[in-house]
Amino acid sequence: MHERSETPYERLGGEQAVRRLVERFYQEMDQLPETKTIRQMHPDDLAGSSEKLFMFLSGWLGGPSLYIATYGHPRLRARHLMVPIGEAERDQWLLCMERALDSLEIEPALRRELSESFARTADHMRNQVEQ
Repeated sequence: MHERSETPYERLGGEQAVRRLVERFYQEMDQLPETKTIRQMHPDDLAGSSEKLFMFLSGWLGGPSLYIATYGHPRLRARHLMVPIGEAERDQWLLCMERALDSLEIEPALRRELSESFARTADHMRNQVEQ
């Protein structure tokens, strides 16, 4: 009998851990002066953004596909085309996510996997050509 391998969602700690990650992510975005550009791309009240990111990350990490069940396919890049995302915005988003990841107790291998996955995804979101 094969042992079922745990998803990143399960390895991270499930729903509570993903909620803590998202909460910390938006706290960082709200407080860091160096992330002012991406903070201004969001509504004043971050509750809706926070819930959508939680729902997305739940499925993205291998947990319940909450975002898809509610909104359909994420079409992540297409949904962000209305906001300019260049290297600076990518790096600001990653700074918030890296600090959020740092706030959780995560096994080193999972931490590396998540950092690499977030970096690839954030880079894919760029829609501005740097000059």
